[in-house]
Amino acid sequence: MQMQNDSNRVFKPFVGAEQSIKEVTWKAIILGSVISVVFGVANAYLGLKFGMTVSASIPAAVISMAVLRLMFKRVTVLENNIVQTIGSAGESLAAGIVFTIPAFFIWSADQSLLAAGYVHVITKTQIFWLSMLGGGLGILLMIPLRKYLVDQEHGRLAFPEGTACAEIIIAGDEGGTKARLVFLGIAIGALYKALQNMLKILPESVNYDFKGLLKGGTIGVDATPALLGVGYIIGPRISALMLSGAVLGYLGFAPLIAFIGNQIPDMVISPGTIPISEMDSGALRNFYIKYLGVGAVAIGGFISLIKSLPVIFSSFSKGLGQLLGKNAGNEVPVRTDRDLPMKWVLIGVLGIIAAIWILPGTELHLIGVIISVVFGFFFVVVAARIVGIVGSSSSPVSGMTIATLLVTCLMLVYFGVSGVKGMVTAMSVGTIVCIAVCMSGDIAQDLKTGYLLGATPWKQQLTEFIGLIFPAIAMGFTVFFLNDAFGFVQIEGSNRAPLLAPQANVMATLVQGVMNSSLPWLPIIVGGMVALSIELLGVSSLPFAIGLYLPLSLSTPIMTGGLISYFINRYAREENKKSKNENGILFSSGLVAGDALVSVLVAFMIGTWTFYERYYDAHDGMMRTITGSLGPWISLVCFISLAAVLGHLAWHGGIKGK
Repeated sequence: MQMQNDSNRVFKPFVGAEQSIKEVTWKAIILGSVISVVFGVANAYLGLKFGMTVSASIPAAVISMAVLRLMFKRVTVLENNIVQTIGSAGESLAAGIVFTIPAFFIWSADQSLLAAGYVHVITKTQIFWLSMLGGGLGILLMIPLRKYLVDQEHGRLAFPEGTACAEIIIAGDEGGTKARLVFLGIAIGALYKALQNMLKILPESVNYDFKGLLKGGTIGVDATPALLGVGYIIGPRISALMLSGAVLGYLGFAPLIAFIGNQIPDMVISPGTIPISEMDSGALRNFYIKYLGVGAVAIGGFISLIKSLPVIFSSFSKGLGQLLGKNAGNEVPVRTDRDLPMKWVLIGVLGIIAAIWILPGTELHLIGVIISVVFGFFFVVVAARIVGIVGSSSSPVSGMTIATLLVTCLMLVYFGVSGVKGMVTAMSVGTIVCIAVCMSGDIAQDLKTGYLLGATPWKQQLTEFIGLIFPAIAMGFTVFFLNDAFGFVQIEGSNRAPLLAPQANVMATLVQGVMNSSLPWLPIIVGGMVALSIELLGVSSLPFAIGLYLPLSLSTPIMTGGLISYFINRYAREENKKSKNENGILFSSGLVAGDALVSVLVAFMIGTWTFYERYYDAHDGMMRTITGSLGPWISLVCFISLAAVLGHLAWHGGIKGK
C-alpha cells in the first residue's frame, strides 16, 4: 500500500484495480452478519448503561481473520474487509438506537405523564423501521460523497479507525495472536460478569455515602470488566475529564446542596418533592445533579458542534456540489472507483422519504418528514467529514441530535403541535437523524478501509445494508428485554438498578420540558454555565459533562482503565509502544463484549424465567449477594486483579522476545 499526500494519482491500494480476487462471498456475509448482531447487541447494553459505545471495526477484522482462516484454507484481505464492513454496522446502529429510543420508555414510566394522558407505546416493528429508514438514509447520502471525502481528500482526511482497520487486515498474515487476545477478553469478561450479574456471587457496585462534613457526597466503583475496558480504549485524558465531572457533581455540588438543605430542614425546593434534609445521595442526584448534568451535556454537545462549524460549512458546500454533480470530474472506469449508480441512490432516498411519511405510530407527517430529510442530509455530510478528521469516537453525534430535537420542538410548537403528539414527532425525527448520522460515519470509515485495501466501493455499499438489516431486527427485542429486566429510570419501591441511558434521558427531559413548558431551567442553565466555564479553560466539556451526569461509580473504573493505558504508553519503549497499546485495546474490546453479552443474557433470563427473576431480585444489591458483607471487599480485590491482568496482557501479550 503506497500513500502520497501531495498527489492522489500516485496512490496504489494493497490490491490493484486490475486485480480480481474474492470479495463478497457467503462466508464473509454470514460471519459479518453474526458479528454485526453480536457487537450491536453488546453495544446496545453498553450505551444504555454507560452512555458510550466502542468501535467494532477492529475487533470484527481480527475475529474475521481468525475464524475464516480456521475454517477455510484461503481467505483474501477483501473478504476480511467485507466482514468488517458488515460487522461494524451493528455497533453504529446501536448507538443511534440507544441515544434516542429509550426516551419513549422513559416517558411511559413517568407517572405524571401517564396521569396527563400519555398513552404512546413504541413497538418492535417501529424500532425496526426507524432503524432501516434512518440507517438507509445515512448510507445512501454518504455514497455520492465518497469520491471527494475518501479519494480526493486522501492524505488530508485521516479517517483514523478506517486506516487502522486497513493496517490490521494487511498485517493479518502474521498469525492469530491478536484474535486470541480478543477471544480471551470475551471469555474472561463473560466469566467475571457471570459471577457478578448472573450468579450474584459478587456485587457489581461498591459505594460509600459520606456522613458528617461531606454529607450528601458519595464515592464508589462499578467494578465491571466493561468499564475497565472502556477506560483503556478511550485513554487517560477522556477518562480523567469524565472523573473530574463526577467529582465536582458528587463530592462538590451534592454536599453543598445537602448543607444548604440542612439549614432549611422543612422546605421543599423545586424540582425536589421532599425536603433536602431528608434526601440521600441518590435522591440528590435524581432531583438536582441530574439536571445540572442535562444542562452540561446539552451545552457540551452544542459547543462541540460550534467548534466544528468551519468543517461543517466546508463539508456542506462541497458535499452539495458532489450531490449536484458539479465536482464529479472525469471518472476512471476502474473497479476500485465504481459506486452504486446515482439513479439508484436517488430512487432509494425518495423511497425512504415516502416510507417516513407513511410510517404509522410515529406522528411523522409533512413537517416531520421535511425536518428529518433536511437535518438528515445536513448532518450526514457533517458527520462523514468530521469522522475523517477526528474519528467516529469523537464525532459529536449527541450534540447534533440535541440540536435537531430543539429546533424540531420549536418548529412544532410554532405550527401548533405540542404535548404528547409533539413529543412523539420530535423524538421520531431525532431517532431517524441520529441513526443516519451514526451510519454515515460508519460507512465513511469502512469506505476508507476499502480504499486503502483496493475494495470495490459498490460492493461495500450494498453489503452495508446487510450489516444494517440483521441488527435492526435484533435491536427492538434487545431494547424491550433490557427495559423489562432493568428499566431506564429508577422505579419507586424497586431495588433493581436501572440502565441509566444518559443520552436518551437528557433528550427525553429536553423534549418533554419544551413541549409541556415544564423544564426546570435554573439547574439546567447552571449546568450549562459549568460546561461553558470548562470550555473557557481550554478543556473539552462534553466528556466532563457526561461524567457530571453519570454516577461517580461509573467514572472510577473508567479512570482505572485509562491509568493502565497511560502507564503502558508512558513506560513502553518507543518501538514497542504501538504493539503493546494495540494488545490492550484488543483485550479490552473483548472484555467489553463479554461483559455486555452476559448482561443481555441475564436480561433475557429475567424476562423469561420467573424463578431466576426472584433469585436476581433477592440478591441484587451491594450487601445482598451470596458473599454478603464480605462481597464489597472481595469485589474490589477481584477488580484490582482484573486490572492487573489487563496491564499484563497489554505489556506482554502478542509480543515475543521483548
